[in-house]
Amino acid sequence: MKRTVFFIIIIIISFRSEAQINELGIFAGGANYIGDVGPTKYIAPQDLALGIVYKWNRSPRHSWRASFTYGKLTSDDKDSDVSGRKERGYKFENSVKELSLGLEFNFFDFNLHESGFKMTPYVYGGLSYFWYDDIYINTLNGKTHDGDTKGGLAIPMTVGIKANITETLILGFEVGARYTFTDNLDGSNNSDHQEYRFGNLQSNDWYVFTGFTLTYTFGEKPCYCSN
Repeated sequence: MKRTVFFIIIIIISFRSEAQINELGIFAGGANYIGDVGPTKYIAPQDLALGIVYKWNRSPRHSWRASFTYGKLTSDDKDSDVSGRKERGYKFENSVKELSLGLEFNFFDFNLHESGFKMTPYVYGGLSYFWYDDIYINTLNGKTHDGDTKGGLAIPMTVGIKANITETLILGFEVGARYTFTDNLDGSNNSDHQEYRFGNLQSNDWYVFTGFTLTYTFGEKPCYCSN
């Protein structure tokens, strides 16, 4: 954990703050998972998600972005609309700690060099690395068992909208789905306990972060028109 935060700080200070506006702030909202246990709703934030966000605004239309986010993931078959899952009665609890790097693209010019109110929709994409517990569910009694911490890759796909609420504060709202390269966030496909596998073994799990970002701008304001 400490090494991850240190890595993010190194990324931040490696950019030249005198040449562009930087943003540093927080993400706060909810998390949900999509997989083989519980409801099948895609956007249903129910568990806490918190993070830190850094952006390097390269132009009015795009920013390089780095973030570290923690999200709790829980799901219960009894909350599902699928009758087979309700009868089965499995549930689990897990968490993810995610480091994400990528590009944020604004649909409209979001020129921090200009004064006045600005607002734009945006999309974000890149690559994430996350840590999770490699749990498994004993299908004989439905109990969830802890496992070792593992890491994996995910592809973030985020849409949002943001606006400046003061000269130095920017408020945003976003929904970010992560397609993972694991099928065991829910304990359904643990490689060490193959006898307890269940669900769709050909489909990987997803997790979603939904919430608000609040960032503070700092650094000398750029003149993007000279680029």
